[in-house]
Amino acid sequence: MDVTGTAALVTGAARRVGRGIALALAEAGCDVAVHYHRSASEAEAVVEQIRRLGRRAAAIEGNLADRDVPGWVVEETVRQLGRLDVLVNNASVFDAGAVEEWTTEQWERTFQVNTIAPAMLARAAAAHMRHAGRGRIINLADILAERPIRRFAAYCASKAALVSLTRSLARELAPTITVNAVAPGIAIFPEHYDQTLREELVGRVPLQRAGTPEEIAAVVRFLVTTGDYITGQVIAVDGGRSVVP
Repeated sequence: MDVTGTAALVTGAARRVGRGIALALAEAGCDVAVHYHRSASEAEAVVEQIRRLGRRAAAIEGNLADRDVPGWVVEETVRQLGRLDVLVNNASVFDAGAVEEWTTEQWERTFQVNTIAPAMLARAAAAHMRHAGRGRIINLADILAERPIRRFAAYCASKAALVSLTRSLARELAPTITVNAVAPGIAIFPEHYDQTLREELVGRVPLQRAGTPEEIAAVVRFLVTTGDYITGQVIAVDGGRSVVP
């Protein structure tokens, strides 16, 4: 798909992997809506970087834990950029908790942000994409969807649901819109991980290093620009971690 002059919405695009995806799509030729929740200054910095690349950009604030926000974010993207051709559902929450610490509120928030919001964003975006005659939806899953770890049950379950959603949407929205997922392994460590834990996790990766936001963004860019005959797929970008016991 030639993306020159098209518009992309990337959720959670102010920092980390989302930032890398927003910049990669701008470099490919997309105008980009940079969604964020709290990171206003970082979002504005990404917007400025995109504009320096010669593309239009807008920072759009919204708390995806609020059920009314996903649809509004899509409409605000269209209002500011004039169209919507690419949706990247990147925003997520990653809360820990042992079984005895679980609460209904934690599980509801995790599923709302990680699974329900992407579904509602896709629903709203699909109307615009169908009108245009084409579109791309990319969901950021996680290899933990199939390899759950202790203390992150809600997160792992929500990402497994996102994988299933990806495959369902691929059937629902064909042939006009392709829907795929990218499942990163270690890319940017959570800030609270100490050096010992980081080294232990990297030691389990066949390529013996963490990935980078740019490497994940490159796969998203490929799916958007080149993946015309790819839909319903989950592509692991994990240095081989998912093939190791």
